[in-house]
Amino acid sequence: MLTVEQNEELTSVGPGTPMGELLRRYWYPIAFEQDFDTKPSKTVRLLGENWTLYKTPSGKYGIIGEACPHRRASLTYGIVHEDGIRCGYHGWKYDFDGQCVEQPAESDNSTFREKIKAKAGSAQTLGGMVWVYVGPAPVPELPRFDVYVEDGIRDIGVATLPCNWLQIMENSVDPHHVEWLHGAYFEFLGQTQGFEAPKSFQKKHVKVSFDEFEYGIIKRRMLEGHTESDDDWAIGHPMMFPYGMRVGGMFIDQMQIRVPIDDTTTWKLFYSLHHPDGGTWEKQERPVVYNYEIFDDNGDFVTDYVEGQDVMAWVSQGAITDRSQEHLGRSDQGVAMLRKMFKEAMADVEDGQDPLGVVREKHEIIHLPCEKDKFGAGTAFTDQWINGGSMRYSPIREQLLALHRDAATAREKAGSGA
Repeated sequence: MLTVEQNEELTSVGPGTPMGELLRRYWYPIAFEQDFDTKPSKTVRLLGENWTLYKTPSGKYGIIGEACPHRRASLTYGIVHEDGIRCGYHGWKYDFDGQCVEQPAESDNSTFREKIKAKAGSAQTLGGMVWVYVGPAPVPELPRFDVYVEDGIRDIGVATLPCNWLQIMENSVDPHHVEWLHGAYFEFLGQTQGFEAPKSFQKKHVKVSFDEFEYGIIKRRMLEGHTESDDDWAIGHPMMFPYGMRVGGMFIDQMQIRVPIDDTTTWKLFYSLHHPDGGTWEKQERPVVYNYEIFDDNGDFVTDYVEGQDVMAWVSQGAITDRSQEHLGRSDQGVAMLRKMFKEAMADVEDGQDPLGVVREKHEIIHLPCEKDKFGAGTAFTDQWINGGSMRYSPIREQLLALHRDAATAREKAGSGA
């Protein structure tokens, strides 16, 4: 267990806190490109601060602290220019770096504006999302992970969860919960509510392992009846430090993203890329975005799908888990490792060094190691994942199922020489 003070250090994301300073060394997706189809700016909240995210007429994005340094009016209701944004209240104008460059009513005091600078960051697009960096210079490279770059059909499930981001991240290094929360509990719900639970999640874990790599942790599991040559152990899947996890199935790759909005709120995204071998699809201009359900009409958790069960486990711990009251066992080795890595990364930032996972080299794509034959279920896992996970809420679910099934049929014909 942790002390109250240690828990606060790990969970506080605001400016000036050790974790907040660490988290400001990374890029975050905070909006979608289609959010700016009808208006040029919107308010976003990230790491305990409110920001104005805006798009110029030529398509360049900027991000600046929402409150104008003059009289604190919202810049979200300002005038967007090609070279920055102007406050709608008194016309003070700021460039992309946050520097005040015009003060219409202060024209006889030209040096005044040089002393005014708002908080600002960098913004760019990738994979249909708008990403921002709000930390200190020099700005690192936006990591172009394969799921965001490669060709295929994308859909993204989103929800805003009323809990701290860290309890979601700790779930990423807790393999044993799969056979219980998504296995035994799912089977129990199926028996009591009259549906068949996915079988892939019910296999017993024989052993697990966690290996640090350049972007975070590779998580491995060996299931009952499997060997070390099976994908789940031989390849595993990565947790990208500090807020992502990559998982894979047969021709589906998914990035799970946990954006720390503030200490008690997390924007949780399931970014899925479908690219079935043998399938054909039209080029997609933008990902399909949908909401997945957290609570039913009675205010109870929706737990008859995989991610809904996860949400129940995360959110029911409270807005911020009281880790001074927990009791970790040997099976929680991944959780203990992750906390240790966060502590080391906070120390790196304090020493003026880049923490784990910060990318400085320019690149076109970063290929991540990730299993394909998830749980040894082969192509059967595809239907289970789409129907039994957050993708069941996707407006293109039926098209995705048909795409994967048609591709499987094509592969079978090609294999038989028909």
